[in-house]
Amino acid sequence: MQDLSALPISGIKDLWKTGIAEGWQALNGQTITEDRTLEADVIIVGTGAGGGVSAEVLTEHGLKVILLEAGQLRSSDDFILDEGKAYHDLYQEGAMRATKDAGMTILQGRTVGGTTVVNWTSSFRTPRQTLDYWRDRFGVSDLDREALNPWFDRMEQRLNISKWAMPPNANNAVIKKGCEKLGWHWGIIPRNVSGCWNIGYCGMGCPTDAKQSMLVTTLPAAMKKGATLLYSTRAERLLMEGDQVVGVEARPLNQAKEPTGATLTLKARAVVVSGGGIQSPALLLRSEAPDPEKRIGKRTFLHPTSFTFGRYQEEVAPYYGAPQSLYSDEFIFKYGVDGPGGYKLEMMPLHPGLASALIGGTGEQARQQITGLPHLAASIALVRDGFHDHSEGGSVELRDNGEPVLDYPVNGYLLEAVKRSHLTQVEMQFAAGAKAVRPGHSHAPYYRNWDEARQGIETLEYAPFITSLGSAHVMGGCAMGDDEKHCLVNHDGSYKYLDNLYVIDGSVFPTSLGVNPQLSIYAISARNATALAEKLSA
Repeated sequence: MQDLSALPISGIKDLWKTGIAEGWQALNGQTITEDRTLEADVIIVGTGAGGGVSAEVLTEHGLKVILLEAGQLRSSDDFILDEGKAYHDLYQEGAMRATKDAGMTILQGRTVGGTTVVNWTSSFRTPRQTLDYWRDRFGVSDLDREALNPWFDRMEQRLNISKWAMPPNANNAVIKKGCEKLGWHWGIIPRNVSGCWNIGYCGMGCPTDAKQSMLVTTLPAAMKKGATLLYSTRAERLLMEGDQVVGVEARPLNQAKEPTGATLTLKARAVVVSGGGIQSPALLLRSEAPDPEKRIGKRTFLHPTSFTFGRYQEEVAPYYGAPQSLYSDEFIFKYGVDGPGGYKLEMMPLHPGLASALIGGTGEQARQQITGLPHLAASIALVRDGFHDHSEGGSVELRDNGEPVLDYPVNGYLLEAVKRSHLTQVEMQFAAGAKAVRPGHSHAPYYRNWDEARQGIETLEYAPFITSLGSAHVMGGCAMGDDEKHCLVNHDGSYKYLDNLYVIDGSVFPTSLGVNPQLSIYAISARNATALAEKLSA
């Protein structure tokens, strides 16, 4: 099989290099060493799903926008399908971000375009059950499925979201084979791509600009309308006068991600916080924003994700082809919305760096395992958290240097769901033809058949650290809703205790979603940014 990591890619016009040459206002914080003051109608902190959508909507209404991004600007010419470079350049903490106790890894983007640049393109509408729970439990109004459907339609059209038309790679085909044999639900994943080359390196940035991330869609549209981008520039704190937010104080960052010594004072009629489920609460905490119920950063959720690895006789090549193209919702709401934890089944691409970290092992064992990578398939289960009294998520805290860390206890409720998810995934992999399967657990071997695995998993101790978990989905921390005991923002994204401040990103979700979050963020952000644009333009 051809090594696609060395595939020659040419003839792709780099949107950002071309745009900047034509006059886009994109300022690199690494070059800013003197204090400056800038003014706009709206300052947007963060350029991911929430910030990117908001920028396009606001500039379409003729508003002057400044975008702040702590990460660097990387575009198609920079994406060379190299894991080490991509993790260093494009991810929070060099892809080493973890919960406070280091019990769970957290993959998040840190670049212009945010996590939309490095995600695997899976795009689902928010489940009706989730929206109904938000309404009934937290008083989230005007966000039922019927009210959101026009916004889903709009963003699906804008970002070319549709079911993946190509046959699944061998890795994803495990879901189809296993679920059909067991009589379980399975379906095709909608992806936000246009002209996808089906290479499979989505997590390292798309060198062909096929992935319809914010980097190639909404942000260029905003730049063409006159937006100013400040990248390698961290929002330090909100500027407040009484109960009014009047701007943002920002710090340019050098190549080592340390402040250059300059201070940027940015003034605006409104500030939109779009840093995501960890950075948005962190900015509010650094700013000492009013928070009478002490809710900033509370109920932050992750979709704790478990893994299983199956060995197959035939070649799987889990590093090539669309990373995720099939899924199963057989178990997502099987036990009710607020019962035992449900989970969504998907597959995970395995490139050597990521695979070696997840599979583990040392010395000769590690060498043998990575040598067998071409014949390995990896399934994952996204545990739906936040719908039960014993599933309250985590809390965002600040380190001494002002950067955030997420304290996320993994308790018995979550571990019970993880155990069930392991049993489900192992059974599915054997049904799909695996010769041996191992769950992501430090004490688990490769089991040779389903009966052996079922008995073996029942004897395993499920506890933090020995149970392998990770997540690429961060939600909550600035929950929306009418219930002021639990919620910080209104259903339109406006902050309850400050004027002119809006939170428009995944941090406003009162629980996790039960699906990959990007389309939910796009739709709700488009709705709330449109309302803000109409208010400011009136």
